[in-house]
Amino acid sequence: METIVEKKFASEAACWQAVLNRDASAVGHFYYGVLTTGVFCLPSCGARTPLRTNVAFFKSPAQAKSAGLRPCKRCKPDQETRVPHAKVIAAACRWLEEAEQEPSLKDLAECYGMSPYHFHRVFKRLTGVTPKGYARSHRGQRIGQALQSQPSVTDAIYEAGYQASSRFYAEAPSRLGMAPKRFKAGGTDSVIRHTIAKTDLGLLLIAATEKGLCMIHFGESEALLRQALQNRFPRATYVAADPEFDAWVGNLLAAVARGQAPSAALPLDIRGTAFQHQVWQALREIPIGNTASYAEVASAIGKPRAVRAVANACASNDLAIAIPCHRVVRKDGNHGGYRWGEDRKAAILSKESAS
Repeated sequence: METIVEKKFASEAACWQAVLNRDASAVGHFYYGVLTTGVFCLPSCGARTPLRTNVAFFKSPAQAKSAGLRPCKRCKPDQETRVPHAKVIAAACRWLEEAEQEPSLKDLAECYGMSPYHFHRVFKRLTGVTPKGYARSHRGQRIGQALQSQPSVTDAIYEAGYQASSRFYAEAPSRLGMAPKRFKAGGTDSVIRHTIAKTDLGLLLIAATEKGLCMIHFGESEALLRQALQNRFPRATYVAADPEFDAWVGNLLAAVARGQAPSAALPLDIRGTAFQHQVWQALREIPIGNTASYAEVASAIGKPRAVRAVANACASNDLAIAIPCHRVVRKDGNHGGYRWGEDRKAAILSKESAS
């Protein structure tokens, strides 16, 4: 008999969403292969997220191997001994997702017959985050979903599982990057000027609110760049450029062309969580022509164990060049990933080192 969980991952769209979420509850139900690297993984694998066009889905390791793919050395999807643990962690994930009151590590471990230390280690190995981190991430998603689906902020508070409005209002700004009412309005009170310019690194979308530059994205298509802006601010008012905005654009384009840092006086409207702000500020302190590892950035903000979280903050940066996430590299000196392409990252670093 087909279970509810199996039905949940019946479509490729659902499988892809599980990969994006690194959903541990999907482990054992399907595997995904990255055709460009020849590797197949568990849905919860902590490796860098591939492009959707390069991904195929399989029902078993044998099916993936028959397609010419080899098992990922990181998540080891062909090791059957992982499946019992995977089922336990999948159940724990569902508990964390559905619980009105977040269970303690001790309660989780005792429920599944493990010591807190062992449970914590297994959970992080399979999901890439700690139990507390998973719960917070899911609650952040629930905040956004509730605000979009419920008729009022008050209704959203209870839909998201909060028993007290005070806790909701304390957490919401850091989760959403703005006040709940503003998020629910889809950026209604934002007035945005924008342009798309051609550079030797590709097309560059530059957008600004009245506070400063709010979005700087590289891309290959004007239509996709405009769609990204619309998705970020779905209900904003878009107005024509003015001399002030044109001056900001000129400063930024000159910096890109010369491989120099934009003016420190360039105003930025930075939206993110408190942790992301910490990371992004540390990135702005990396001198031009230099790089830092993810571990070095984590140490610089006083959280040496938060290397993965630092990498996620870099990947969430909406202000290319102005917040130089391209200056963060792997510990071995390899350039590593970049939201706008590894080749583009290498080109930016080359420009900066030569300037």
